[in-house]
Amino acid sequence: MSVCVPTYNGGEPLRAALASVLGQTWHDFELVVIDDGSTDATPDIVASFADPRLRYLRNEHNLGPQGNWNRCLREARGRYVKLLPHDDLLHPDCLARQVGVLEQDRGQRLALVFSSRRVIGPTGRLLTRRGYPGAREGVLPARRVVADCVRRGTNLLGEPGAVLMRKTLVDRVGPFDASNPYVIDLDYWFRLLDHGDAYYCDADLASFRVWPQSWSLAIGRDQGREFRAFIRRVDARVQACTTWPDRLLGRLTPALNNLARLAFYRLHVH
Repeated sequence: MSVCVPTYNGGEPLRAALASVLGQTWHDFELVVIDDGSTDATPDIVASFADPRLRYLRNEHNLGPQGNWNRCLREARGRYVKLLPHDDLLHPDCLARQVGVLEQDRGQRLALVFSSRRVIGPTGRLLTRRGYPGAREGVLPARRVVADCVRRGTNLLGEPGAVLMRKTLVDRVGPFDASNPYVIDLDYWFRLLDHGDAYYCDADLASFRVWPQSWSLAIGRDQGREFRAFIRRVDARVQACTTWPDRLLGRLTPALNNLARLAFYRLHVH
């Protein structure tokens, strides 16, 4: 399988991210680091890891988050693909647990596998935990996942580090689309779910790091507007999986989620 790390001026968090991948209990993988023209010590940080599974690529020109994520998809050689942003982490058993689920899915009825995750601050301190509300470990029908995300006005599957995909399905679905930047990952999960169901691992198999000035926080200030625009853009898919009360809640809850999220980050992230 392929773990792809898109990075730009990743610094010390990149070191921790790479160490979390190389410390997996599942050993059969490639680790692809794609540097989007960093001006810091990123090349030296990557070079400090002497592991034959690690492959370092550097873009000739800065592609931006969408372009770099899509290069990750193109460069992946494995049967399964995971994107891990440079400031996030994997639990040591993440690959073993998630690859095991897809390996047992002989009929390829699953479009993806995802997990609960820890939200950590800049120093790695645990801030909170995010899981799938009301779900136990196991298969979640695609229609339910879409409806739940719309109803709650947020991405319940999580950030890229929490999700594992099949390369054959990635090639079929195509590149990431940043038309609505805040939900670039949810847009992709919805497109994968057009082709199968999801499997939920209720263990915290990934950690998502938040920073006071991080890209996710900056675009997150527009979360309500972005989510509503996204729902309108994928209206046909949403209509097929939801009721009108779901869609009404989907118009109301994103703004409330955004206020709650920003208040939490102001209190805990410094």
